[in-house]
Amino acid sequence: MRTALVAMLCLMNRHVAQIIFATKGMRLKQPKIYLVAGARPNFMKIAPIVRALQTHGRLTYSIIHTGQHYDREMNDVFFEELGIPEPDIFMGAGGGSHAQQTAKIMVAFEELCQSARPDAVLVVGDVNSTLACAIVAKKLNLTVAHVEAGLRSGDMTMPEEINRLVTDSISDLFFVTEPSGVAHLKREGKRDAAIHHVGHVMVDNLLYQVKKLEQADYTASDTTVFKTVTTANNGRYGVITLHRPSNVDTAYTMKKICEGMKEISVELPLIFPVHPRTRGNLEKFGIDLGPNITLVGPQAYMAFLNLWKDATVVLTDSGGLQEETTALGVPCITIRENTERPVTIDEGTNVLVGTDPVRMVAEVRKVLRGARKQGRRPHLWDGRAAERIVCILATELGVDEPSAESLGAF
Repeated sequence: MRTALVAMLCLMNRHVAQIIFATKGMRLKQPKIYLVAGARPNFMKIAPIVRALQTHGRLTYSIIHTGQHYDREMNDVFFEELGIPEPDIFMGAGGGSHAQQTAKIMVAFEELCQSARPDAVLVVGDVNSTLACAIVAKKLNLTVAHVEAGLRSGDMTMPEEINRLVTDSISDLFFVTEPSGVAHLKREGKRDAAIHHVGHVMVDNLLYQVKKLEQADYTASDTTVFKTVTTANNGRYGVITLHRPSNVDTAYTMKKICEGMKEISVELPLIFPVHPRTRGNLEKFGIDLGPNITLVGPQAYMAFLNLWKDATVVLTDSGGLQEETTALGVPCITIRENTERPVTIDEGTNVLVGTDPVRMVAEVRKVLRGARKQGRRPHLWDGRAAERIVCILATELGVDEPSAESLGAF
């Protein structure tokens, strides 16, 4: 509540500050922020922040693509759909082991920061780029802001969990999506004044893209063709995503999960946009999914949104999809033993079933007979998280000057 109130006051005071500075004839300082992204989901998260920075107008920024993941779909159309410009810098870090990739990103980002020093570095999520650029920025005494701070799964076998813990241990500003994140950061000794529960930029982007989708023509896409055919039959279908190494890299676990999906498909047609790693293991392990699961290739963001937003149920091991389904009220069954996003279970539409096919089938049957879990969109998941983040950044970097009461509320 405190952060939300301050953010609102900052937005109100922005115009007052402009008038005061203009009256005094003072030139407004424009600090520079580096917005770091390394993979496609990262761009979904920085896109609302870019749009909010453009609206704010008194902070400058550069979009830095580390090149952690190369994706042919990330072309000019991709960035146009997000409503943001293409990256200013492409570092081309590429693949390799976790250590190799992290090291390459650190070396390239240090060179960039030393040649054109920013005032702050904003990192998002929990990929290797997040960790690497946060370490470099901190060692150069730059302000580090972490979006999606405080999320914890408790599973130290996940590379993402290590990235989250290390990044949060050295960040200066923590932009949090849910109450559990605030609790974790406080327990880890972070200052109250540095922790800001702002909502979720991924939901900002989701709501933005849903509006764009309503005006777009996706009638020729694979997902629309599948939806049309399915709707002509019974109007219901499920969507699968499966890519985590713990689920797809061992034959026993993957076969067990696929047994559950195959049984579900007898009662509910399923469509499975298959990650290349997953497809390779399906073939390697000799897994037959049967005739009622339609396999398609990886989907662009808008085409995939067009698919899952109308699904009867989503079965996934994705972190982001747990949140997006909760935001749109779509039932989600998460095929993991833990989640760093507990608000999707406590308040949303998400159910955690592990890799047990019996539990998977049971939860889907609940949905099919109308006994689905009822959830709601969590507090501050209202499409304005990026505005709050930019307002706080502007205050922290000395551009906006909220009232004394506002500063006290921080």
